[in-house]
Amino acid sequence: MTETVVMQNPKQVVQLIQGLQEQGIRLSIDDFGTGYSSLGYLRQLPIDTLKIDRSFIADIHRSPQQYGIVEAIIRLAAHLDLVVIAEGVEHEAQRQALNQLGCQFGQGNLFTPPLSTSQFSQYLRTRVSGDGEVGR
Repeated sequence: MTETVVMQNPKQVVQLIQGLQEQGIRLSIDDFGTGYSSLGYLRQLPIDTLKIDRSFIADIHRSPQQYGIVEAIIRLAAHLDLVVIAEGVEHEAQRQALNQLGCQFGQGNLFTPPLSTSQFSQYLRTRVSGDGEVGR
C-alpha cells in the first residue's frame, strides 16, 4: 500500500492492517518517501516492510544527497525492525551502494524484467540464494 492511501484515514487503515495480519498477511509501505506521511505513523502502523521509491535509488551511486536520504531511511527502518526493499535497481553501481548501506532486498531490471506468474515461478526455482546481498 502507498503512503497516500495510509494517510487518507490512518485509524481505519491500522484496523484493516491488523485484521489482515491476524490472517497471516504481511504488508509494506510502497513508494516510501514520496507521499505526505508523518514519521510518527511509522511506529503506529503494523507494517513489516518499507519499499524505498525508485526516485531515491536512481542516482544513489552519483549523488551524496540521494545516498544520504536512502541511508536515513534504511537506518530508520532498522530501528523500527522493518525490512527494506529498494525499488528501481537498474545498475550494478546502485546495487553496490545499497549493499554498502545494508539494504537487504532490491527489485528492478538489474535482476529481471517484469515476469508473468509462470515465468516468476521458474525464476524462483532457478535463482534461490541466501548470501545476504541485494538481489543475490
